[in-house]
Amino acid sequence: MLRLARSREIARLACFCDNPAVPRAAEPSPPPPEAPDPSQAPSDPAQASPAPAAPSPAAPSAARSAGRGGLAIAGAKVSFIVFGFVQQLILPRLLGTDGYGEVSVVLAGVGVVNNVVVATGIQGVSRAVSSVAERDVAEAFRRTLALHAVLAVAVSSAFALLAGAIASFSEAPHVAGPLRLAAVIVLLYGLYAPLVGALNGQRRFLTQAAFDVGYGALRTASIAAGALLFLRAGQSGVLGAIAGFVTAAAIIVPLALTRTGLGRRGGAGPSIREHLVFLLPLAVSQTFLNLLLQTDFFLLRRFLGQATHHLALGARAADDLIGVYRGAQLFAFLPYQLLLSVTFILFPMLARAHAEQDRAAVRRYAMTGVRLSFLLTGLLCAPISGLAPHVLRFAFPVEIWSRGGGALRVLSLGMGAFAVLGVASAALTSLRRERTAAALTAATVLLVAVGCSLFVPRAAFGPDMLVSSAVATSLALATAAVVSGFLLHRAAGGFVPARTALRVGLALAVAVAVGARLPWLGKVAVLGEAILVALIYVALLVATREVGRDDLAILRQAFGRGGSRA
Repeated sequence: MLRLARSREIARLACFCDNPAVPRAAEPSPPPPEAPDPSQAPSDPAQASPAPAAPSPAAPSAARSAGRGGLAIAGAKVSFIVFGFVQQLILPRLLGTDGYGEVSVVLAGVGVVNNVVVATGIQGVSRAVSSVAERDVAEAFRRTLALHAVLAVAVSSAFALLAGAIASFSEAPHVAGPLRLAAVIVLLYGLYAPLVGALNGQRRFLTQAAFDVGYGALRTASIAAGALLFLRAGQSGVLGAIAGFVTAAAIIVPLALTRTGLGRRGGAGPSIREHLVFLLPLAVSQTFLNLLLQTDFFLLRRFLGQATHHLALGARAADDLIGVYRGAQLFAFLPYQLLLSVTFILFPMLARAHAEQDRAAVRRYAMTGVRLSFLLTGLLCAPISGLAPHVLRFAFPVEIWSRGGGALRVLSLGMGAFAVLGVASAALTSLRRERTAAALTAATVLLVAVGCSLFVPRAAFGPDMLVSSAVATSLALATAAVVSGFLLHRAAGGFVPARTALRVGLALAVAVAVGARLPWLGKVAVLGEAILVALIYVALLVATREVGRDDLAILRQAFGRGGSRA
């Protein structure tokens, strides 16, 4: 019963309606505007915001407000995933697989920069306005907004100048034009993110969530409309999609300004030097994280381009295959995206226990949080990997599902390891091991790059190159996850029990093997097959006594009516 007793606090914190009152900006920031696109996955939640303060029982109305804000932010996160899926499902049908691959290269390039700009803008301004007295908020906001505006101009200009180099490295010179146009998106995001940060810092979470949800819908509709309009006019659908993206960003910025204003002149808030000192390490860690998410994609596009030059096949052949790989990534990233909630719960608890120098609590929280991530990762990866070709067939045209199943089967397992790595990195960050977590991320980028460079060029042109990229990436991520476990064990005194890792691995392997043998019975049947594979995984965990009554009690605490009042 010890596990049940120690897990009740986790279940309690998992209930947004039960959150205590916290200082401004202490709520975790939502995913950045690019979160749903797998080429632009969410920023590291471990660095999203300061840890919540200790519970304050004297402010029930503030607690209810924080709870509503938490639910709104959670809803915005779900909407990002939904809108991202819709966007990714529409584009191949509008542009074809090769056009989908081409626009994915552009979105991946701008996504790396956008996510850094968004993370620094939201977190930097949120921190600035929440650290001053109420009367000085407008001055702190104006001061930091001006700095972020200058940074936005500088970063977007640099991106425009480097567009040709990015296209050349990717062996896709035809995307240089859309990349230069995408520099406008970087500029607009550099202005929008500080406005969202101001809302977050003032605890205007409902307004913040409304903008994020509205913008997600607007962006998806604008990208689709732009591609369609350009195609009907006989122009490039890829250029039209990026033009639609620019249009959506250009609409949301003035709308956000109507809610935040421009602040007022004054000397309140951090100095330029203090603000830059805060932003720099955050920008570096976010850059490494987003490069990690895209290293295999850019290197694969480069090697595909080199192969098509050698075989005299033309750029469309490379775009076609990279489009298949992007379709596989859409589903492979699901475990990572959906497990972010574990870090939102684990991070503040570890930070508080560490601040109180409670080594026993640190160890318990680390082991409980990582064990939970292991269990959930297996539950998500089993049906995706086992039913990989069917999953793609459910969502994409034949050009993608007929060639991407092998890559998805492997890559989904690698992204499962990445999800565990993300949780471990969040734990390290909460224990004041930020440099260790950042160094681990940078080393993983190098591992992925080396692995892809060794494996992919040696594979035969076609789906074999996609599978080779998935294998290299997955091996690198699995290695990094093991290293992260060793580092967390040193820092917290615990990771995940060896028996848990073995049981989860066994259950996952059996469930994937069963799923791989299930026939295609239609799109509706795929959902039933996915549930079957997941149930097999859970049944094996129950049979091996990895999951028992204590875990069911945790779920009741977290999601049951009685648990929300604990």
